[in-house]
Parts: sequence; structure tokens; C-alpha cells
Amino acid sequence: MLNNILSLFLQNNCPLCERATSEEICDYCQKQLKSFQLKQPQKFWKGDLPLFVWGEYDGKLKQAIAAFKYDKHLQIGELLGVWLAETWQNYSLINPNLFPLIIPIPIHQTKEKIRGFNQSEIIARGFCQVTKYPLKKRGLIRVRSTKPMFSLTVEEKENNIKGAFKLGKSLQNYSVSRPILLIDDIYTTGTTVKEAARMLQHQGKKVLGVLSVCTPRHL
Repeated sequence: MLNNILSLFLQNNCPLCERATSEEICDYCQKQLKSFQLKQPQKFWKGDLPLFVWGEYDGKLKQAIAAFKYDKHLQIGELLGVWLAETWQNYSLINPNLFPLIIPIPIHQTKEKIRGFNQSEIIARGFCQVTKYPLKKRGLIRVRSTKPMFSLTVEEKENNIKGAFKLGKSLQNYSVSRPILLIDDIYTTGTTVKEAARMLQHQGKKVLGVLSVCTPRHL
């Protein structure tokens, strides 16, 4: 009886539906989110910059991303990072002995100051809790504030993001040669991650691919 009473006081409200729950997200919403999980997340692991993506950016998953980024429910981002990692571990896409560096795609410091966090870093944190891969949260720095991408043409997007990144001090001073996996929240055209990878490769770093929570369409 006492345990049942205590459990009521220890419960929080689900950030997506306000139901009482002892988890980060209630069971109902977790099931709804997982209904948007891609059946073949490894499908795009090919080409010059392979992509592993967990889910489709729609419905409940789209709502969860918005609650995470704009309503500052950081536990959602960390949970999505955990799910991304658990799914990643179901596939043998890289040599298990590699233990690559995880580098989140950065946002500009002005935006990060307003938001209070970098969403890709929170996702990467959850991912690394599961995989135990080393996290370099400031491995990349965004040195230019760019325009929103959604209304730009492909050429405009490429020009907009060109030269937007540089190596962070933690990566400049990192003496161990490890390959890199980039992590982002949403993969659309890939313009941003391709520019980040290009800069890293230009600095002699090996980029294995990109991991993303979701994509707004089937590529």
C-alpha cells in the first residue's frame, strides 16, 4: 500500500500527452513514436557519406522533436538517442573494434545561447550512453550563422552552409586517430552534414557516415 502511494508522488507528467508516468515518456506515447521507426534504417548506408536514420519525421515523432527542441524537454532527445543507439547496434555496419568518435552537428553559438542547448549534442549523449563510443561534443564549431534552409534552392543551401564549420579545440588537440560518426536530429537534403564531413575530411579526418533520428521523407 505504501509503495503504491509513494509511486504516485514519484510520477511525472508525460511531456507529449500529460499522462502520469514514471518514465521519460509514457508507454502510450512511446508506442506511438515507435510506429514511425523505419523498417530498414540501414537502407541508406551506402555511397560517399552513408546515412543511418531511425525514423520518419511525421506525426508523433514530429511532435516529440518539437517538444524537445522548442519546449526544452531534453529527456525526449536523450531517449531518442538511446533508441537510435539500440537500433544501430542491431546492424553490423562498421568494424566493432573501431569505436569511432561521435561528433554532433553544432548550431551557432547565438542560437545555442537562446535555446540553451544543442539538440544534436543531447541526442549524441543518449547514443553514447548505450554504445560507449567517445563523445566530442565540441569537435565541430559553427562559425557562421546561416539562413533557415527550408525555402532555399539546392544551390542556395550549398552556398549558405559553405565554410560554416571549423574544428573545435578538443578535436584539434586530439592525438588519437579515430574515425568519426556525425549525429544530427533531422536529415533533409544532407547539405549541412555533407559540408561538415567535407571540412573534416579536408583536415585529414575519416568520416564513416551520419546517424540521424529522422528524415521527413523516404530518401
